Amino acid sequence: MKRAPSGLVPAIAIDRASAKPLYRQLYEGYREAILARRLRASQRLPSTRSLASELAISRIPVLTAFEQLLAEGYIESRVGAGSFVARSLPGDFGATASSPAARRPGRRTLARGPAPLLRREPTPWLGGWGAFRVSQTAVEHFPLETWSALVARHCRASRASLMRYGDALGERGFREAVAAYLRTSRGVRCEAGEIMVVSGSQQALEVTARVLLDPGSQAWVEDPGYSGARDALAMVGACLAPVPVDAQGLDVAAALRRWPRARAAYVTPSHQYPLGATMSASRRLQLLDWAQASGAWIIEDDYDSEFRYDSQPIAALQGLDRDSRVVHIGTFSKVLFPALRLGYIVMPPDLVQRFVTIRGAMDIFPPTLYQTVLTEFIGDGHFARHLRRMRLLYRERHGALVHAIHEEFEGALRPVGDRAGMHLVATLEPGIDDRELSARAARAQLWVMPLSACYLSRAARPGLVLGYGGTDVQEIRAGVRRLRDLLA
Repeated sequence: MKRAPSGLVPAIAIDRASAKPLYRQLYEGYREAILARRLRASQRLPSTRSLASELAISRIPVLTAFEQLLAEGYIESRVGAGSFVARSLPGDFGATASSPAARRPGRRTLARGPAPLLRREPTPWLGGWGAFRVSQTAVEHFPLETWSALVARHCRASRASLMRYGDALGERGFREAVAAYLRTSRGVRCEAGEIMVVSGSQQALEVTARVLLDPGSQAWVEDPGYSGARDALAMVGACLAPVPVDAQGLDVAAALRRWPRARAAYVTPSHQYPLGATMSASRRLQLLDWAQASGAWIIEDDYDSEFRYDSQPIAALQGLDRDSRVVHIGTFSKVLFPALRLGYIVMPPDLVQRFVTIRGAMDIFPPTLYQTVLTEFIGDGHFARHLRRMRLLYRERHGALVHAIHEEFEGALRPVGDRAGMHLVATLEPGIDDRELSARAARAQLWVMPLSACYLSRAARPGLVLGYGGTDVQEIRAGVRRLRDLLA
C-alpha cells in the first residue's frame, strides 16, 4: 500500500526540564505556529510516529497534543491522508493575532446607568431538587470532612486583618491561586491584579454589564442561551440581539448580518449553554477579529469547562485575545458546590479601576473566610484531586443517561451536544409542547427544563435540558423510565 508523505516538522522547542507536560508544549507550539501562519491552511502535518521519532520522545504526548488541536478545530484529519492545518480558519487571522500593534487597546465605550429588573415567567421545573435538576452538583461526593477541618481551623486562627474591610478585588493570596490555576488549566493570560473575586458568575455578569454597556447598547446573545446572562444584560438596558448557534457555536456571520452595530457579545465557547457545542477555532478568531475591528467586547462565560470526557478541557477564548477585548468569567459553584458563591472575573488590565469602582458601589468587597479556605484547599492539592474524581463520576452519569435515553425512547428523544459538562439536551419530535411536558414532569418530581425556555426568539425545536450532575446512575435510569411514561 502506498504511504502518504509525511509533513515537515516545524521548529518547536521541547524543554524536558520544564514542569509543563510535553503534550502541552507540543500543543502550544503547534497552535502558535498556526496562529502566526508559519503553518498555513491545508498544510500537511507530520505523522505522530515520525514527529515522536524526530523529537526523541514517546508517541503518547504527541497523540494527546494532536487530539487537543483536533478538538479545538486547529487541525483536521483526513482518512488515509493524515493530519492537516484546518481549511476553515480565516485567511487573515494570523496577521491579526501575531501583530504587536494588535495588542494595544483600541476604542473604548463604557456604561452610563442601570435599567429595570426583568419580569420572569413561572418556572416549575426549577421548583425543587432531584432527578435532572440543571446546575445540581454531586455534593454528596464533596470532601466535606477535609473542607470542614480547613474552615474550622481558619475560624479559630482568624487574623484581625481578615475581619476588617477588604480589597474590592478579593484576597491577594486567593487571586494568585486562581490566576495560577487559570494560566495552567484554561490557557488564560492573567495576573492576580487582573482578577476580581465575586459572588458567583451571576454577579460577575452584572458587574461586567454595568462596566461595558449603556442603555440601548446592542449585545449579541446566543439563541438558545443562558437566561441569567440575558437578565444581567437587560438590567442595564441593553438591547438583546439573539444570534443562532450550531455545531460550531455562535454563528458570527449571521450576527454580523443581523446586528452589525452590536457593542458586546455574550458567549459560552467552551461548552455552549444549553446545546453543548464547542466553538470552533474559526468562529473564535472571527469573533475576536470583529471585536477588534468594531471596538466591541466579548463576555466569555466559562461556567463548566473543567468537565470534558473525550479530550482535555478546551482552552479559553481569552487566551487568544491580543487586543484586551475579552472579559473572562468563571465560577467554583459547578466544580465544588453552589452554596460556596465564589466566582471571578478576569478583566482587561486598563479597565481594572473601572470594575473596582462599580463593584465598590454594589457590595464593597467579597467575604474573606471562604477565600482563605479555598486558597489552602487548592494549594494542598485537594481541589485537583476532587476535580479528577468528579470528571470520572460525571462521565459515568453522562454515559448512563445517554444509554437510558436510547434504550427507553428508541429515537423519540435524541441527545445532542459534546460529551462534556453536567447536563445534556435531548430533542423531542416536532409538535410536542416541551413546557407543558416539563410542568407535568415537575409535578412528578422530575426537574427537566424545556429547551424552548432557553430561546429568546421562536424555538427551533422542542426539547428537554437534563441535568445529571446531581443525579446518580440508579436515579437516572428510573427517572428516564418515568419520563417515558409521561411522554407516552
